[in-house]
Amino acid sequence: MFSHIHIGTRDFDLALAFYRPLMALLGVTERFCDPARPWAGWQSTPGPRPLLLLGAPYEGEHAPGNGQMVALLAATRAQVDAAHALALAHGGRCEGPPGLRPHYHAHYYGAYFRDPDGNKLCVACHAPPASTAG
Repeated sequence: MFSHIHIGTRDFDLALAFYRPLMALLGVTERFCDPARPWAGWQSTPGPRPLLLLGAPYEGEHAPGNGQMVALLAATRAQVDAAHALALAHGGRCEGPPGLRPHYHAHYYGAYFRDPDGNKLCVACHAPPASTAG
């Protein structure tokens, strides 16, 4: 459905320091980084799209949209917890701690935060909790 999603930033170095560890934690591969432009991109698996792009807005203006949000997929609930903690440790601001959101569906486990530029993000896991039987 998506070719790419672009997240604008006023401070590329600060944003890159926020997104690099977050995407690595989620297992998403960095495809390129060009600080001179400035922009960077992460590639979905098995690839080559969709891409998540980070960079200066083309128009040179930046104003995070109210109501716009990018939701990143996590494989497990523990990954949601870790991503939220990592985001806050790298300058993010909590917009909703990790937890079940059963009003979306029975297994929706998500966390919400803003990046250092104020862009709203979510990390969500749609799978039931890992089985403890065995």
